[in-house]
Amino acid sequence: MEENKTDWKQILGMSLIFAILMYMFFMNKEEVQEQEPNTTTEQSISNNDQPVPDGLTVVNDSINPSNSAETLSYQTELVDYKFSTKGAYLTQAELLKFKTYDSLPVYLVNDGDMRLNLTFMTKDGRKLNTADMLFTPQQSMNGENKVFNFVATPGNNAKIEFRYEIKPDNYMVDFTIRSTGLNSVANTSDAVSLKWDMQGYRRSKSIQNENRYTEIKFEYDGGSDDYTGQGETAEEEGNAITWAAYKQHFFSSILVTDTPFTSGVLRTKNIASIDDTQNKFTKEFSSEFQLDYSGGELMYNMDWYFGPTDYDILENYDANLEEVVDLGWGIFGVINKYVIRPLFTFITSPKYLGIPVGIGIILLTFGVRLLLSPVLYKSYLTQAKMKILRPEIEKVTAKYKDDALKKQQETMRIQREAGASPLSGCLPALLQMPVFFALFKFFPTAIELRQKSFLWADDLSSYDEIFKLPFHIPVYGDHVSLFPILASVAIFFYMQMTTGQNMAQAQQPGMPNMKFIMYLSPLFMLVFFNNYAAGLSLYYFVSNLITIGLMLVIKNVIIDKDKVLAKIEKAKAKPKKKGRFAKRMEQMMEQAQAQQELQKKKK
Repeated sequence: MEENKTDWKQILGMSLIFAILMYMFFMNKEEVQEQEPNTTTEQSISNNDQPVPDGLTVVNDSINPSNSAETLSYQTELVDYKFSTKGAYLTQAELLKFKTYDSLPVYLVNDGDMRLNLTFMTKDGRKLNTADMLFTPQQSMNGENKVFNFVATPGNNAKIEFRYEIKPDNYMVDFTIRSTGLNSVANTSDAVSLKWDMQGYRRSKSIQNENRYTEIKFEYDGGSDDYTGQGETAEEEGNAITWAAYKQHFFSSILVTDTPFTSGVLRTKNIASIDDTQNKFTKEFSSEFQLDYSGGELMYNMDWYFGPTDYDILENYDANLEEVVDLGWGIFGVINKYVIRPLFTFITSPKYLGIPVGIGIILLTFGVRLLLSPVLYKSYLTQAKMKILRPEIEKVTAKYKDDALKKQQETMRIQREAGASPLSGCLPALLQMPVFFALFKFFPTAIELRQKSFLWADDLSSYDEIFKLPFHIPVYGDHVSLFPILASVAIFFYMQMTTGQNMAQAQQPGMPNMKFIMYLSPLFMLVFFNNYAAGLSLYYFVSNLITIGLMLVIKNVIIDKDKVLAKIEKAKAKPKKKGRFAKRMEQMMEQAQAQQELQKKKK
């Protein structure tokens, strides 16, 4: 009988085989787990379910292997930035020097409300979107500047790089888009689309007032600028666009490019609401720009601005960005740029006088009135003389009540002899209208007024609420502002002094209803300015007080009633010397009178 012995060699061989099988099993499992992100990345990049064609290899050497976006942060003294590795664009920009009306942080970008996407066509006709790509981040320092480099590899060793360079004490961030080997993947005969979507946050008490100054402004064709306007939806197009600004009243996000975008379409949608369903945002912004390849690659040097809509700050960048601040068009903009703004800056800036803003508005009002005094003095003088002449003119009206032409001739003669021609008084008054409208544009957009208090107004850039209404009145609002009331009262008394004295004469056929106009202007101020900046109403209130004071001084101190009447009597006795204009007017009246008499004879 044969003895059974243990075959150690067989056991050892089986053990080695088992160990090799287990090793291969676990290695295969790990390879499967590592390959899963490749599938997700490929779907994200290709943006469709088509298989990857021959000749285009999607690799993941620059894609985050965990397939989840990372957030990179950096904070300066001015702005707290956050970037996402998915899409390689900004996900947060908090302005550290500012707060909202209710003391919350001021965000220009937050919680994914901004999206930047670069879209290009592949050689096989598919679209690739950088917003869906995962970028590999790299951080470094360039002197005092912080640099973020985000790189994605869409295939065939092609690379797309987004580079951000953040400077200390500066709201401008250098931004570069460049590619390497992209012509091996992309169809370079098709232009690249750069799309920028964003939402504008509410930061003021009045969402309607803030939305009124929220829009897109852009520069095109070598220096021309345009804006989208205030419609429910708005769209503008331009060629050779050098910058586009998403202006949110006192804060702006601006994209500037050294190489002009070939063309662009810019859109806004009004989403502001006074109810509780949506009071967080004012507008939705969307822009799409066309970028061109250069030598089969992308190379665009740009800049991002995330900061206040401050004229002085924007002007320092020497790129016409100060045009984002709406100072008005034509003569109104010229007055604001070269007179009002420098004067107000000199009064209120800590670099110069450093006077508080509320008092600064009052001093500005005195300054404007002082500058206009040579022009307005004759107007005030004429108005005061007209009141003195009123008894004389009433005599003429009674004497020639049945002869309108003769009455007009005698009235003009009395006014001319007293040096009180209505035309000489109206012209200076018209000359101040450009200043009136210039200030109407200046105060609501002056960031110097933001969150500056004066008397009962806690924010001169917004309305001064003294009473909250339990309901909303169309146009007027849901509150009562005091400065517009005071301005309305001052306007009423001013018009009573100037218009009321000629009220009876103004009711002639063909003449405007001066009484209606006298009541309309204060009513307009009371209703429409209830939601405007308190600083604007403060200016009009003080301005009309000054005007009333000047009128009283001219009437009671400068003008001697007896001397004016004596001048009229003396002029009557002198031979009549008429100028060309007076002669021409007299001839026209004589012709009209002769024609009137002829018609009477025919009847």
